[in-house]
Amino acid sequence: MTERIKVAVAGASGRMGREVVKMVLEDESLQLVAATASSVVGIDAGLLAHKPACGVVVSGELDEALASTKPDVLVDFTIPKVVYSNTITALKYNVRPVVGTTGFTPEQIAELDKLCKEKELGGLIAPNFSIGALLMMKFAAEASKYMPHLEIIEYHGDQKLDAPSGTSIKTAELIAGVRQELRQGNPKEEEILEGARGGYYNGFRIHSVRLPGVFAQQEVVFGGYGQTLKIRHDSYERAGYMPGVNTAVKKVMTYSGMIYGFEHLMD
Repeated sequence: MTERIKVAVAGASGRMGREVVKMVLEDESLQLVAATASSVVGIDAGLLAHKPACGVVVSGELDEALASTKPDVLVDFTIPKVVYSNTITALKYNVRPVVGTTGFTPEQIAELDKLCKEKELGGLIAPNFSIGALLMMKFAAEASKYMPHLEIIEYHGDQKLDAPSGTSIKTAELIAGVRQELRQGNPKEEEILEGARGGYYNGFRIHSVRLPGVFAQQEVVFGGYGQTLKIRHDSYERAGYMPGVNTAVKKVMTYSGMIYGFEHLMD
């Protein structure tokens, strides 16, 4: 039998973290060895995921957990203000990071890529692990070659901390990679209410909607002469991200460097 991949989960008490714990426990090729969350220290991680107790007790200190359990991979779904330091900590202990938390700067990603290559470790930062969302981004980038006038509207629940979402930023980056910068709208337009036109990116706008009852949706709207095109993706539950996370955990064992974007693992 092939040796199982040892996995640690940061942010294990969060809604995504609990799904990751459940996914790991249900895959015989993976072994949960550590889980961290400052709010539920001492609780069995299996119980957090509504599974039987698994013997892994939640720790409040990531540094200590990685040092004592020596995992192969750290899956991080925490919050933007701690994710960079968590990733640095993982690499310090030669643990491969798989990160679903947003908030990295391009400079930080470049630094993490350098560290991963120095240590010959694979890593992944993915704004979205959903196959459907990745296809939405790919289709939007392709459409922008032919319909360059566009806007992005992304919808999330009112507890999301960052705006715009990592998915919308990644979509914008992919579009900017194939579309010349084009400043849209009337050059004399004036915002009567600050922010009404959304965030500016490469000539187009990104709008963030935050409402209770919303999970995660994104729409890219293209305008042309006498027509519009809308490319939309809707996520309905967090379990839909887990096949992507599972694939990422296994693939980071096979390469060196920090990859930004799950689409690079889909080939």
